[in-house]
Amino acid sequence: MSNLWDLSHIQPGRADVVPGETIPAMFWNAVALRGDQVWMRQKKLGIWKSWSWRQTGEAVRELAAGLQALGLEPGQTASILANTVVEWVLADVAVLSCGAVSNGIYPTDAASQVHYLCEDSATRVLFVEDDEQLDKALEVREQLPLLRKIVVFDMKGLRDLDDPDVMSLDALRDLGRQRLAQHPDCVEQSSAACQPEDLAILVYTSGTTGKPKGAMHSHRGLVYTTRGFNTLVAQDERDERMCFLPLCHIAERMGGEYFALYTGSKLNFVENPETVPENVREIAPTVFTAVPRVWEKFYSGVMIALKESSTLQRAAYAWSIGVGMRIAEKVMAGEAVGTGLKLRFTLARWLALNNARKLIGIHRARFCITGAAPISPDLIKWYMALGVPMLEVWGMTETCGASTGVPATRMKPGSIGPAAAFNEVRLDPVTGEILVRGPNVFMGYLNQPEKTAETIDKDGWLHTGDVGVVDDEGFFRITDRMKDIIITAGGKNITPSELENELKFSPYVTDAVVIGDKRAYLTVIIMIDQDNVEKFAQDADIPFSNYASLTRAPEVQELIQKEIDRVNQKFARVEQIKKFFLLDTQLTAEDEELTPTMKLKRKLVEKKYAAQIEAMY
Repeated sequence: MSNLWDLSHIQPGRADVVPGETIPAMFWNAVALRGDQVWMRQKKLGIWKSWSWRQTGEAVRELAAGLQALGLEPGQTASILANTVVEWVLADVAVLSCGAVSNGIYPTDAASQVHYLCEDSATRVLFVEDDEQLDKALEVREQLPLLRKIVVFDMKGLRDLDDPDVMSLDALRDLGRQRLAQHPDCVEQSSAACQPEDLAILVYTSGTTGKPKGAMHSHRGLVYTTRGFNTLVAQDERDERMCFLPLCHIAERMGGEYFALYTGSKLNFVENPETVPENVREIAPTVFTAVPRVWEKFYSGVMIALKESSTLQRAAYAWSIGVGMRIAEKVMAGEAVGTGLKLRFTLARWLALNNARKLIGIHRARFCITGAAPISPDLIKWYMALGVPMLEVWGMTETCGASTGVPATRMKPGSIGPAAAFNEVRLDPVTGEILVRGPNVFMGYLNQPEKTAETIDKDGWLHTGDVGVVDDEGFFRITDRMKDIIITAGGKNITPSELENELKFSPYVTDAVVIGDKRAYLTVIIMIDQDNVEKFAQDADIPFSNYASLTRAPEVQELIQKEIDRVNQKFARVEQIKKFFLLDTQLTAEDEELTPTMKLKRKLVEKKYAAQIEAMY
């Protein structure tokens, strides 16, 4: 259990845990090294099933041999269209063990998107999770002449399917066993033939502007960055992680799958995206990586539970979190924590803070990691006050994940930390844009050499599109995306993300998009937190029939206005929000307005709700 003032348990780790210069080489060396130790666990129908390294290796060997029997050749692409499940990892490593290229497709993508991604990547074999994902593949297969076979993870509901182009994962393993009987070394040979400079994976960017672009990563880049991660946020075989973010996103692929492959930490897969809050309490991960949306949701849950507690419990929490905040401030200032304050903190944990940690499921966490989007510094301080160090990392698909990270020994909420030791980071002296250079930078965009040339300059610096500042200790802070900076009609430069992060700290606000470019004042589009606002309405006997009527209730409008007033107090008059409107539809990852990491797409939202925006002016 972590103590915020004793951070010896978060020291940088070794960069030589498992040998191997490609992902398959690293995987097979890990299987030989760890044998019967458990690597993955997945809950199905209420029962946890464990996968040892040996069992995983057996499944991967059979699947790889099966793919070879289907004719998948080195350099060809296989795509995976599924939620984050064990089978995703098995398919991914099997594809790479053939010397082929692995590409992930978000399970929320529509059939038209599946068609585009399979066509652009020249996909030969497509893995799908279940009947729902299979329907998308079947809808577009006639337009994909290169697609040879569709392999289904879960055949429930498809027992009577008779289609020569579709087979089950078990059938692919059977095919692999037949090939292995005749060619026992075929997978070892294809793995050994894989070279560090070969293309390993494609990670398609979410395409907030135009078509998604396939970022190409080599084995060398993946292995180099995975080793680098262990010098940034060290882990080992004693650690338990929760695997729940999309595996086709760079964060979970690198920070979850490949990093756990390298370090041996256990990967626990959630039942489905809806069960994350229950599963995290059950798993109690020792290291927990999530996006700000998840951390905001956990905080909201504690705040709502607090409102239902007794006066005595609320008083105990208020005193305890106050003590935690004093510790957090000392740690941030680099000051020693006195014995008296340590004793008060021990009492604070016993009184209230341990309960808050258990409610979230972070009571065993050595540290938590946040990334993929900006987060409110106040939220980081709150987790620190609970006694859990929260380390912010920054990076992007094109940098193979994290490029900077806040060290546990020098936490600065609001900062993304100094450059990680495995790459260089600097600011463009003219624009302030953050630039990255190193072996972790991607090979370029598939089929888009002109976009690659726009992104990586002749000196090898990747232009990230993020604008930032750096302090005298080398700590960077993102001020905004270059294309998102607002210049008001009065000529004032405003970074909307700072206002948006403050608003998202409210338990009643899930997301916010600040508007005001070339306009006289700022306005905001808000997506409310359905659970918390519904509870507010029920407690106050406010009538509503559905989500839309909830957003229109005068009391709810007043509630959100109070949250905006609270935020406005922190900003100068010219930066304050004058008007707002609430989205009257509850958006999910299936909706075009949201990215797969659940961020509102600013440009699309501005375009789609242009009429409502104009009405505020």
